[in-house]
Amino acid sequence: MAPTTDTAWSAGNPGDARASLEALRAEIAKAVVGQDPAVTGLVVALLCRGHVLLEGVPGVAKTLLVRALASALDVETKRVQFTPDLMPSDVTGSLVYDTRTAEFSFQPGPVFTNLLLADEINRTPPKTQSSLLEAMEERQVTVDGTPRPLPEPFLVAATQNPVEYEGTYPLPEAQLDRFLLKLTIPLPSRQDEIDVLTRHADGFNPRDLRAAGIRPVAGPADLEAARVAVAKTHVSPEITAYVVDLCRATRESPSLTLGVSPRGATALLATARAWAWLTGRDYVTPDDVKALALPTLRHRVQLRPEAEMEGVTADSVISAILAHVPVPR
Repeated sequence: MAPTTDTAWSAGNPGDARASLEALRAEIAKAVVGQDPAVTGLVVALLCRGHVLLEGVPGVAKTLLVRALASALDVETKRVQFTPDLMPSDVTGSLVYDTRTAEFSFQPGPVFTNLLLADEINRTPPKTQSSLLEAMEERQVTVDGTPRPLPEPFLVAATQNPVEYEGTYPLPEAQLDRFLLKLTIPLPSRQDEIDVLTRHADGFNPRDLRAAGIRPVAGPADLEAARVAVAKTHVSPEITAYVVDLCRATRESPSLTLGVSPRGATALLATARAWAWLTGRDYVTPDDVKALALPTLRHRVQLRPEAEMEGVTADSVISAILAHVPVPR
């Protein structure tokens, strides 16, 4: 639905933009129960112009979460089911011969949208996975030597199943590093699951979000105003050094074969900055860095096989580093 002249969201005021983005949680909660951290992560990614990898077992509302976000944010969304036979052109688009003009014309693929849901991205071969790399990094698609810009905003929300490995193609480290955040979608608590079933018993249809009462509460103008405000959020030299110390500590950890790259350090600073602005401050604190450290860094490190056999996880290593690296005062 296109915005009208009497829309409720802001036209560029940072304070109104913050209120509109905070209202997203309430709207999405009409469809998705108990996934506030994931909703916050998606908003942070939009503010940072980043992309999100959603990991969770089937049936925890990963797809519904992205669809609800698109409806509440009033942007276009498309979904691609990644399968072993999917071709790169099925994602990016291709040149099609037009018999009326006797010329080739470009037919855009589903990547030309605002929110692209790449469902089960690890089920398609690396050749097709890599078709997203240029779109994610350069925000354009090159076909037959011609670059074609993608719409703004643009976010890839890719999902993968953490427990089913047969017939999958794990994402290489270089591609994982392109995702700003990796958000884990847990199973709901007992009360949340009761709420889900109660809603379904009362007639909730996850395929009809309009009937669920979800309406646009923010728009692209809010995102643009928010991004300008986030860029003005103050980062002290002590916070910058703290982020660097955390990332360097991952490179020295005996449990890891691969630590966080400078790109990861830049990502952590950006997400902490966005989170600080969302919580109403114009400066970043060490707590902001700690709050975003796990989702920003967990997919940028690689465990040693012996550590993995002992039950060590990326989250536990990063948590230990957070506990030991001195915090600036």
